[in-house]
Amino acid sequence: MTETIDVFWSFRSPYSYLATPDMLALARDYDVAVNLRVVLPLAVRDRAGYLARDPKWVRYIVLDWQRRAEFLGLPHVWPDPDPVAMDEKGGIAQQQPLIHWLSHLGVEAQRRGRGPEFAREVSGLIFGGTQNWHQGIYLAQAAARAGLHLEGMWDEIEDGDHEAEIEANQAALAKAGHWGVPTFVFRGEPFFGQDRVEMLRWTLDQHGIANRPFE
Repeated sequence: MTETIDVFWSFRSPYSYLATPDMLALARDYDVAVNLRVVLPLAVRDRAGYLARDPKWVRYIVLDWQRRAEFLGLPHVWPDPDPVAMDEKGGIAQQQPLIHWLSHLGVEAQRRGRGPEFAREVSGLIFGGTQNWHQGIYLAQAAARAGLHLEGMWDEIEDGDHEAEIEANQAALAKAGHWGVPTFVFRGEPFFGQDRVEMLRWTLDQHGIANRPFE
């Protein structure tokens, strides 16, 4: 019987972006279904808590995610525009069209069975140095590379319940015992961080989860 690994993931998280190759490799290497569960970034879920963080935390993340990307051989440019809009005082803006837009698309991609692939293509666009990634045909091309049709996705989102699913994902992340992304959850056990995938793979081996045969 195929096991499921839930992956709680955000389109604004650089570490979620860095986790996409490993996320896809899990489905390739093991008899598991990888279930992308999109959540909003902490900057939107908890504005006050996010802004109250020690500035050293922000400086470290800026350093570390780029270093980690270089280690993994992935491009690393902070998004332009940022999926989370900032106000003129440097706070988190009340209106957040881009991150909600992206998150709804991620939910729809998972419903169509291509969530991890869509996450890889779109996060690579956002964090890979494409300026104005939200304009023109960039997202449509990314969706096509993931095996999806962007216009058809929009049709479903317009009157859909995608926001409710995002809220349910956020509640499930909290129930699993964490708040950050990416968090991989296998049989109720959370593995937080892009650098915990090797431990997750070890756990799959310990539980005797079958490796997929070479084709």
